Amino acid sequence: MKILVIEDDALLLQGLILAMQSEGYVCDGVSTAHEAALSLASNHYSLIVLDLGLPDEDGLHFLSRMRREKMTQPVLILTARDTLEDRISGLDTGADDYLVKPFALEELNARIRALLRRHNNQGDNEISVGNLRLTSLAAWCGWVKRRWILRRKSMPCCRG
Repeated sequence: MKILVIEDDALLLQGLILAMQSEGYVCDGVSTAHEAALSLASNHYSLIVLDLGLPDEDGLHFLSRMRREKMTQPVLILTARDTLEDRISGLDTGADDYLVKPFALEELNARIRALLRRHNNQGDNEISVGNLRLTSLAAWCGWVKRRWILRRKSMPCCRG
């Protein structure tokens, strides 16, 4: 699964990318709406994590444009805007989930798994043979008590 993170805070962006990669996701990160539009035009993403406070365009306006252009990927808004009105506006504009900063990384990971599960409508996309388990949702392989994260090079059928 490939995730696009749109976040203007460079330190947070790098932390989010590393955290998602450690969960087995392929992840791209950009810091402006313009860069996000270019990435979306040339890549397929399974999920988008969107900050609302972008330097060149309000995140809600960007989300509205995405939905008008029939982009259907799930969008998780990750923002400091914490009022009830902000959350309602984000969801009504087309976000699939809304998480306020500061946040627990474990909760973000759980919300990502839930959004991908709902969007794929195929549970965990898991294949099991004996003690070997392979899941494409998180791109990892486990056998007995060992776990391997599968990288792009080891998954030629899943290049995004």
